[in-house]
Amino acid sequence: MNVHASIARPTPPGCDSAMPDPRALAEQLARYREPCHRRSLFELAVTIVPLALLWAGAWLGVRAGHWAALLLTIPAGAFLLRLFIVQHDCGHGAFFRHRALNDWTGRALGVLTLTPYDVWRRAHAEHHAGAANLDRRGVGDVDTLTLAEYRALSAWGRLRYRLYRHPLTLLGLGPAYLFLLRNRLPIGQMRRGWQPWVSAMATNLALCLLALGTAALGGLGSFVLVQLCVTLVAGTGGVWLFYVQHQFEDGWWERKPGWTFHDGALRGSSHYVLPAPLRWITGNIGVHHVHHLVSRIPFYRLPEVLRDWPVLARTNQVTLRDSLACLRLRLWDEERRRLVPIPKR
Repeated sequence: MNVHASIARPTPPGCDSAMPDPRALAEQLARYREPCHRRSLFELAVTIVPLALLWAGAWLGVRAGHWAALLLTIPAGAFLLRLFIVQHDCGHGAFFRHRALNDWTGRALGVLTLTPYDVWRRAHAEHHAGAANLDRRGVGDVDTLTLAEYRALSAWGRLRYRLYRHPLTLLGLGPAYLFLLRNRLPIGQMRRGWQPWVSAMATNLALCLLALGTAALGGLGSFVLVQLCVTLVAGTGGVWLFYVQHQFEDGWWERKPGWTFHDGALRGSSHYVLPAPLRWITGNIGVHHVHHLVSRIPFYRLPEVLRDWPVLARTNQVTLRDSLACLRLRLWDEERRRLVPIPKR
């Protein structure tokens, strides 16, 4: 179907003339929110079974001294990334109809993804609530300064920001720190009661039990090595996806009162156009503008939205080739209203 005239609105400066009204569009897309339990169970099975087989193959191979088996951690990491997308949908209440089923599935998967589910869900909800809001940066997102803020920093402050936004930090040290260290404690939620602590410590305890179980089979060292490799592959892929979803040249950031949730969702998130195999393994998370607008749409129904609403397929497109250039975009220029590289001076 085409976008109905009833949801058209005057086009703000710099926007695509075909951009639909985000608030009215969200109401139209609400009909895609209903999950299918059979489909959800199928998506879970075709993700976790290959992951288990690949992980076990790598572990057995390394344990037997066949180091080439570590190559299996690459596809295993890809399936772990897809499992995180399932956990992500559970956090939004999108994977199953019942909240308890979503939450307990998410908690169980959080052990495998090394992510305490309840801690992550709360931080991620804050990210969604303030996406593209220049007055609410820093929770569950990539720290982004404006050009004016960067110019106001000291030389040391500029160096720290440059180091933080360097690709080796974001895609190398960053994922390792996030999944191996930061997630072991409820960072940012330590004073929010006992629930974040229970989530983090229960996840840690379950991880220890898994490690002890493999130790009983005589393969603790192999467990650590394989899990480390799989986690880093998945973590790097996940951070890269998250980066491209919000750090693209024609993105949108705003301060209040110009910022609204619906504008921030649709205009501040990209549509990362990937080849079909990559779309599948990443659980269609590249359709991020739609996901932010209506987060309860199951990931396997997002292609339906693009099929029925062609204007959304064209909105905020970032191709695989385009995405490589996104790494050099590190500051939001409020005057030019686009992400720009760090100036040389």
